[in-house]
Amino acid sequence: MSAFLAALLQYKFLQNAVLAGALASLACGVTGVYVVVKRITFISGGIAHAVLGGIGVAYYLGQDPLLGAVFTALGFAVLLGLTNLTARQHEDTIIGALWAVGMAVGIIFMALTPGYSVDLMSFLFGNILMVTEPVLWTLFSLDLIILLVVAVFYRQFLLVCYDEEYARLRGLPVKALSILLLALIALTVVILIKVVGLVMVIALLTLPAAVSGLFTHNLHRMMALATGLSFLFILGGLICSYQLNLPSGALIVVIAGIGYLAVLAWQRFFSLAWRRKKTGQKLFP
Repeated sequence: MSAFLAALLQYKFLQNAVLAGALASLACGVTGVYVVVKRITFISGGIAHAVLGGIGVAYYLGQDPLLGAVFTALGFAVLLGLTNLTARQHEDTIIGALWAVGMAVGIIFMALTPGYSVDLMSFLFGNILMVTEPVLWTLFSLDLIILLVVAVFYRQFLLVCYDEEYARLRGLPVKALSILLLALIALTVVILIKVVGLVMVIALLTLPAAVSGLFTHNLHRMMALATGLSFLFILGGLICSYQLNLPSGALIVVIAGIGYLAVLAWQRFFSLAWRRKKTGQKLFP
């Protein structure tokens, strides 16, 4: 730990990584709660994996891959949102097809791009240690958009997530709000790609929110707790990555998974202890 702190004060790339982690945590903590509460993990996964197509095309055309990721993520968010609202009986099939086709298109354009290798692989598995200042400004801009939209539509999103039928009776544009929410999730996916890569983005998007949901059901408290947990998981992954010389993205996800399982086990243990105490039974007979 002390070695990491000393390196953090010395090396710019580590400082950029911690800042990227903080920016990613904000988006992850806010939109991840919506993903968990509304139970749209599969749709979010479809968006995340389909983004590879836009990254591959952008690389092939010599454009910024993050720009390609943003446009592709937003396009698929709208498409999958319409699918979710109008073709529920075929939803899983359509999402699975778009997921696979998006990744296939990305792989094809990767193969056509001369000299592709490490940079594109960093989008697949993440490389937070390679985040540069221009990327930090991009992440900051995306964060700002997400937070502003959530601040404006917080109550509307709350109704759409918990009771769509009541939201319709209140006269809210449920279809437009659902697509807007998916668009925010799409932007979060783009941010998290730089941290853990699109292969593991769903883990970081859902696990901190799932842990926070074990402690509170109040939406804004869940967001605050999930944001803090996201940053702790990312920081813990960075420290372990530095100490063990292992991939940071994978370690971040492993730590998040361990944290979720540990809290779940802790909660169930004390729940069992409370029930047995209430009935007069011994915890360890």
